Amino acid sequence: MKKAVKIMFKIFRLLLAVFVPVAAAVLIVSAVQGYNMYKNAVEKCPPAQMAELLRGEDFVRMEELPEFYIKAVICAEDKRFYSHKGVDLRAIARALAHDIGTFSFEQGGSTITQQLAKNFYYTQDKRPERKFAEIFTAFDIEKEFSKEDIFELYVNSIYFGDGYYGIAAAAEGYYGKKPSELTDYECAMLAGIPNAPSAYSPAKSPGLAQQRLMQVLERMAECGEITAERSSQIAERGQYETSNE
Repeated sequence: MKKAVKIMFKIFRLLLAVFVPVAAAVLIVSAVQGYNMYKNAVEKCPPAQMAELLRGEDFVRMEELPEFYIKAVICAEDKRFYSHKGVDLRAIARALAHDIGTFSFEQGGSTITQQLAKNFYYTQDKRPERKFAEIFTAFDIEKEFSKEDIFELYVNSIYFGDGYYGIAAAAEGYYGKKPSELTDYECAMLAGIPNAPSAYSPAKSPGLAQQRLMQVLERMAECGEITAERSSQIAERGQYETSNE
């Protein structure tokens, strides 16, 4: 028995000795490729130019957004938004552990800044070099803009499903309102959609949209932004208002 254990331990050490250098080599190559991808992207369109392109006629400023919507987006997407410098290492580590455990690439640990970089500059594929490019670009964006600027650029450019890009189009398209007129329920709903626009569209998949809304409210409660009781009240009242429209 002891001999078998020793043999297994030796095999494990051998595999580890092979795996670690290979993984490190792949990581280095991906980082170099990602850096080159990032340099090409920002040379063609620097972050300042990106911002000018996004700040169109219907651009919604931070002060025009309900405070509840701002809190909902941050809690749902990037709860350390105001404290990190573009990349949240804890979120990446948590996502990596999840993906390794499930043998998937379901989570990426991307911050709001990274998502802005990805949506504007890159494709949605999950290649390692693209992830590195996204990270390098996020650092540039954080150097160039304030957190408020980054949040504005993000919510004005993300896709909300059903052909709606940006919070102004989504508020008008789904609820016939300006963003400033949204209720807490509607804010939570819109905060959850961009995670998977085709799945969480309230117009096409109301059941899944409601489930996602509950996740957003739960995260807000976890962040201390609302109580569990308030979360239930928002969900119940929102469902009542929707059913009576």
